[in-house]
Amino acid sequence: MLGYIWQYVYTSFLRYWLKWFIRQATGTCELQRICSGNKPGATRTSKAEYSLRSSKNKVLRGALEASKDQLEKCADQIMKEKNVKPQKDPLFKESLHICLLQITGNSSLYVSVENMRKEVFSSENHEHEAMLLKLWDLLMPTVKLDSRITKQWGDIGFQGDDPKTDFRGMGLLGLINLVFFSENYTEEARQVLSHANHPKLGYSYAIVGINLTEMAYSLLKSGELKPHFYNTVPGTPELRQFHQLYCYLAYEFDKFWVAEEPESIMQFNQYREKFHTIVKTNLQDPDVNLTLSACSKK
Repeated sequence: MLGYIWQYVYTSFLRYWLKWFIRQATGTCELQRICSGNKPGATRTSKAEYSLRSSKNKVLRGALEASKDQLEKCADQIMKEKNVKPQKDPLFKESLHICLLQITGNSSLYVSVENMRKEVFSSENHEHEAMLLKLWDLLMPTVKLDSRITKQWGDIGFQGDDPKTDFRGMGLLGLINLVFFSENYTEEARQVLSHANHPKLGYSYAIVGINLTEMAYSLLKSGELKPHFYNTVPGTPELRQFHQLYCYLAYEFDKFWVAEEPESIMQFNQYREKFHTIVKTNLQDPDVNLTLSACSKK
């Protein structure tokens, strides 16, 4: 209770006067001090985001909702509001612009991912079908499908004879992630599949992959992926970066599963949560970088 009271008093009263005092003493605003005192990445951008979101100035708060093509103008408006002279701080505008690109880009990325998740896989859609068949060819290049609906799909970890039923939770996003991993990290994806088909330590490759897509999606939605994207994308994160993050999860979960040697696939949820906790702990590191170390083909 005392913590909440202190937080309220600080954000409502003390923070304003503390900022005012430091401004008078240093001649620089809080955003200037953040941009000049921190290297590019999660620490700088997170502090800038907090500063903008906590501001009582509509111009500063409004920059968080601006579109990408408005951000340079927003940076100019913020400099005007804060009386920042370009000749005295020539690096500030560029640094602020990058922070704004990262902050607003994270929000727009979530919208794009959410739209992809909501798109239902349709066997009547030729592009969807082509993507599904491409997944098979990438993972099983020497084996031909007997037919579109077949028990063979179980060889790459789908539950039934028709994989379309397995995409209900994550929609097309689950399939796109599986294909992206298989296409850009083919050797690694096939290695993971071989582990998934192990007679003792095996698991359902495709189903687990869709489950890990849900993990990536939930981390993006909660904002917990921000430090990773702020550290790895010097601008607006795109869908490709989200798919890359999925590749990291798929590869690292496989390593984790094999190392843990679960007694049964029935313990999947237990180990999945343990892995989830490890990922969230890593994301609390201001220098976090959840990038698959293997070289992508693109």
